[in-house]
Amino acid sequence: MKHLTPKEAFDFVQKQPDAVFIDCRSEVEFLFVGHPVGAILIAWYEGINWELNPHFLGQVRMAASHHRPVILICRSGNRSAEAGEYLEQNGFTDVYNVLYGFEGELDDHHRRSTHNGWRFEGLPWEQC
Repeated sequence: MKHLTPKEAFDFVQKQPDAVFIDCRSEVEFLFVGHPVGAILIAWYEGINWELNPHFLGQVRMAASHHRPVILICRSGNRSAEAGEYLEQNGFTDVYNVLYGFEGELDDHHRRSTHNGWRFEGLPWEQC
């Protein structure tokens, strides 16, 4: 798996029209916190008990096949890295993780979006 900064991921998506940009956060995060423009939602963990999505692999296969680049983003880059490793273990060969994710790492006051991440970088995002 390759790792890209948010700006590198944005540039990659612009230059690779066949790339599939997957936000692997929960539906609540995707809808109410916001998400990168053009990202599709395929949750890695879901539900009130935060369980692994048993349909994740099948949903990604439907969206991307094994031959298109897959870019994964989550809140901070941890879930997406875990999901990316899983995809590689299941035959995906062109997988990218967005470092720092959508909201970025925690700062000294336990807040996000203050020093890195997709939103902090001012990249296009929307909220439903």
